[in-house]
Amino acid sequence: MQTAAIRFLQYLRVERNASELTIKSYREDLQALAEYLADLQGSPPSPGRVGTVELRGYVAALHEAGYAKTTIARRLASLRSFFRFGQREGWTKANPAKPLSNTRKARSLPHFLSSEEIDRLLGAPAASEPLGLRDRAILEVLYSAGLRVSELAGLNASDLDLAGGTLRVRGKGRRERIAPIGSFAVRALKQWLAARRLSPREKSGPEAPVFVNKFGRRLTTRSVGRLLEKHLEATGLDRRTTPHTLRHSFATHLLDRGADIRSVQELLGHKSLVTTQIYTHVSMAGLRAAYERAHPRAN
Repeated sequence: MQTAAIRFLQYLRVERNASELTIKSYREDLQALAEYLADLQGSPPSPGRVGTVELRGYVAALHEAGYAKTTIARRLASLRSFFRFGQREGWTKANPAKPLSNTRKARSLPHFLSSEEIDRLLGAPAASEPLGLRDRAILEVLYSAGLRVSELAGLNASDLDLAGGTLRVRGKGRRERIAPIGSFAVRALKQWLAARRLSPREKSGPEAPVFVNKFGRRLTTRSVGRLLEKHLEATGLDRRTTPHTLRHSFATHLLDRGADIRSVQELLGHKSLVTTQIYTHVSMAGLRAAYERAHPRAN
């Protein structure tokens, strides 16, 4: 099991371009299954001999232990991917996790900021110092292009076309897309790039990272989260806000202002329209609230 798991995690990192956080989740999910099977069988499990019956027992044990439905659904998704990889590698003929179904769960609406809250957040970083210019450029780009935080951290100098107002973005599964950015983000990027100082360890030229820390090294996704937390505290905005909230806000505001859902799907880099449709529910919630405030016979 351990050897198969190591090969699978390597495949995720190299071929699927998965983030370290995603790989960590898969590793923990596989370790949990291995521990359950070892307790059940009394010896280290062989993944090629794991069947649907054993996996049903594992899922039942998770339910009995009180795990949330979302956690169980994620673990099932991990196992399906793992055994699908096993079919490709030849150590299993069938995917024993495929017949297992998720318990249907309510889909929660994503948290997003209003336009006024976005303005407060984007104006929070100090424009009088280099790190303030960097933070402002980061927040402007996240909101202007609707990027995932991993996409932002991975930007290189060659990905910027500031004259044309676009970015080349590498998304999930190494899929590339061109993302437009507005004049505010372009201006913020120009100001930051004029102040940026690279570490000798970083490549210069086209491969130079766009966003770096105070030591001149490429910024990590966790560092982006920490700098956002600092500005949330300064502005008094909702502490649930994460870098992904700016992506949610980007999509919601576009739909609220008349953008069609197919265009928003392309801008977000979603492979499936189903993923994008959650934002139509957010927009409808806003429309309902406006209706109830304004219509004389709504209540």
